[in-house]
Amino acid sequence: MLHCPIVKRLVVAVDGPSGAGKGTVARAVARALGYRHIDTGAMYRAVAWRALHTGVALDATSEMAAVAARAGFDLGDGVIAIDGHDVTSAIRTPDMDKAAALVARNAAVRDVLVARQRALGAEGGVVMEGRDIGTVVFPQAELKIYLDASQEERARRRAADPAHTSSRTSDVAHVAQDLAARDKSDSTRSVAPLAQAADAVYIDTTGVPVDDVVARVLALVHEKAGAA
Repeated sequence: MLHCPIVKRLVVAVDGPSGAGKGTVARAVARALGYRHIDTGAMYRAVAWRALHTGVALDATSEMAAVAARAGFDLGDGVIAIDGHDVTSAIRTPDMDKAAALVARNAAVRDVLVARQRALGAEGGVVMEGRDIGTVVFPQAELKIYLDASQEERARRRAADPAHTSSRTSDVAHVAQDLAARDKSDSTRSVAPLAQAADAVYIDTTGVPVDDVVARVLALVHEKAGAA
């Protein structure tokens, strides 16, 4: 993928369900543009990890918000760290998938992290991925992308990813059940549910090579930058 920076520094919002390809595509697009990549889901995962390691119950509303408010994040170069702890690998497990989903339903935590995410993207030049970027975090983003794929395809991808599976959750059927549960949790939560923004570009990645998806997003970025 060629490096193709542009003068206009946009906010590119990438949303979608688990296994749709958000991380892979967002990282590649950011790299090609010379933008910063922010994985907002990793922030929720890191907060959940920190709470579990400091004895804070994940369903304790105010205590969890305090953990998020105090947290120091390092989100650079593919490394996820919180309060000096490198949790890049530790937060990519089936148990942390469930913990992050619970934390993401906490409105107080979301208030804290959304404010921090907006600050991170305030100057533009960022590709921010998550589930509520185009609808809540940056509804004014110049470009909104909603990535999706069939549940079967998403389950296959997740089952093949050792970072998200274990000996007890590596079969596709089991992973599909977990994804269905996460989809339901994300789309039905009362605060910032997973949803496609009305002005987002919908891209179905089922059976589509990653490079083709990245190329399409880059073309959209350049189109938006040229129109700005």
